[in-house]
Amino acid sequence: MNAIPNRRAVLLGALAAGLATPALARTPAKNIVLVHGAWADGSCWNEVIPSLQAKGFNVTAVQNPLTSLADDVAATRRVLARQDGPTVLVGHSWGGVPITEAGVDPKVTALVYVAARAPDAGEDFNALAATYPTMPVRAGVVTTDGYSWLTQDAFVRFFAGDVEPARALALFATQQPIAANLFAGRTTVAAWRDKPSFYAVSANDQTTSPDLERFLAKRMKATTIELPSSHVSMISHPKAIVDLIIRAAG
Repeated sequence: MNAIPNRRAVLLGALAAGLATPALARTPAKNIVLVHGAWADGSCWNEVIPSLQAKGFNVTAVQNPLTSLADDVAATRRVLARQDGPTVLVGHSWGGVPITEAGVDPKVTALVYVAARAPDAGEDFNALAATYPTMPVRAGVVTTDGYSWLTQDAFVRFFAGDVEPARALALFATQQPIAANLFAGRTTVAAWRDKPSFYAVSANDQTTSPDLERFLAKRMKATTIELPSSHVSMISHPKAIVDLIIRAAG
């Protein structure tokens, strides 16, 4: 018999193996890690957590200290270290910055950005944001002793503008002041360059320019949805955010 291998069979086998690789890389995630942004805490995810848990996901909300980028990345990494297996990392607003840095963790299979910052490695994000309109919430930022927070009027009218007033006031009561220089932190990597990414644009955002959000989503080639929402779409449109996270989980 001819001992020379059947080249066509070898090539077909190699092709089949190559096609199988992406499927293996997108093993469905069972863990969801939620990272809040500025002027908030982990309770801002309370509208989405029960729905994700009901779908069988293991859900953890990070409590960021909001004292520096390094501190928030460390808090996110501590939670990631406790996850067993594939994990989707979700960031809202400023939370998009620590997930961009911490998302290189091999456990992370996808990133979800909710009206979030998504800097490139080493990028001066403040300079990028300055090329877009200044949003109304900025007039309500108050700084004392190195920490900043939002006035009640700015929080209720602009930060959570489409949330029922009583709920918005409860969120205001739990807002966490941020280090005044927090937004100056720069990432050293951009996990979205190598991980599947998803983005929820808030079309009625009065905190971050919706056009900036659209630019970020397009730059990262994210699977994108757009919601008629204020900055806190996970509160005013929780079902849409839950559906996007489930999609990211594969």
